[in-house]
Formats: sequence, C-alpha cells, structure tokens
Amino acid sequence: MTPGPSDEGPAGALRALGADLASLLRVRAELLGVELEEGNARRKRLLVLGGVAVLFGAVTLQLVALLVLALFWDTHRVAAAVGVTIVYGGVAAWAFAAFREIARNTPPPFSATLAEFRKDLEMLRGSDDPPD
Repeated sequence: MTPGPSDEGPAGALRALGADLASLLRVRAELLGVELEEGNARRKRLLVLGGVAVLFGAVTLQLVALLVLALFWDTHRVAAAVGVTIVYGGVAAWAFAAFREIARNTPPPFSATLAEFRKDLEMLRGSDDPPD
C-alpha cells in the first residue's frame, strides 16, 4: 500500500506514534484488569478455604482436647490439661509466625503491571541497557 498524503511527514509519524502509545496503554490496562480479577478470585478462595479450615480445625482440636482429658481424668487430669494447653499454644505461635512471614513477603499489588510500565518508560527514554 502506498502512503497517502496524510501519512507522510511529521504528522503521519505523530499519528503512528499516538496509535502505538494507545495500543500500549490498552494492553497495560488489560494486564491490570487480569491481575485484579486473579487477585479477587484468589482472595475469595483463600477466605472460603480459610474459614472451612478454621471451623473444622477448631472443632477437631476441641474434641481431641476432650478425649485427652477424658483418658487421663482419673490419673493425671492436670498434666493432661497442661499438655493440651502447651500444644495449643505451640500451634498458635507457629501459625502466627507463618502468617507474619507471608504478610512480609507478599509482593505488592500489581507488581507485574508496574514492572511492565517501568520497562516501557525505559524503552521510551532510550535506555542503553537491553530489557530483561
């Protein structure tokens, strides 16, 4: 196809640059939307699974504690109660430490989108380093 009169010169180059930038922004916006949807779906699933795990885990632990106390009621009821309490405290401490570790090491939201924007800015600025 031969270029028309409006496709020649600086005006045509500016239109082409504008179209490329608009396309680039559209792709980045789509990436942002996909990340939002994935994050929301993951949070919903984690919330439901966490709720189920907490509910059934709590019931199970209470039944195990009652079983241990019933087994040792006549002989060592205080020792059994202390043992169950120590186990519960240990599990709670472990869970809190794991929770804190995950909270500290979770990447910020939209990190992939922001990384792509950084690459785009470097490319537009004419950085000498090749992109990763």
